[in-house]
Amino acid sequence: MAKKKDDGTRLIAENRKARFAYAIGDTLEAGIVLTGSEVKSLRGGKSTIGESYAQAKDGELFLVNAYIPEYSQASRFNHEPKRIRKLLVHKREAAKLAASIQREGMTLVPLKMYFNAKGVAKLELGVAKGKKLHDKRETEKQRDWQRDKARLLRNRG
Repeated sequence: MAKKKDDGTRLIAENRKARFAYAIGDTLEAGIVLTGSEVKSLRGGKSTIGESYAQAKDGELFLVNAYIPEYSQASRFNHEPKRIRKLLVHKREAAKLAASIQREGMTLVPLKMYFNAKGVAKLELGVAKGKKLHDKRETEKQRDWQRDKARLLRNRG
């Protein structure tokens, strides 16, 4: 089951490694074109976006390699689990994102997929640049220091 948050959104899937592997710049919310069996399957909460990415083609954005498992009760009307799905954004936003992708090392990474307060499936995309190995080490050091600092403060008082 998808996890419900305070603001009425229900988290379906989250790409937790994205913030570690990439330096995230801008973020943007996009809708997803889904079939009925995909929506029913998403409500089960077993989908993953960890290995997926978005690409621009002919002025439109598409989500590639996102896994939404087949819905067991859909029988022959089921969907393909890793099919390419169209993302719904304004033309101006799509053109701006396509231009940023063309720059060196930039990519569109899905950060999380969720149902909004109205029950519509949304995807949060981040314009990202891949981190080098030393940047990843620095991020890990900062995270360890924050954890140790919190532990020390908790033990003191």
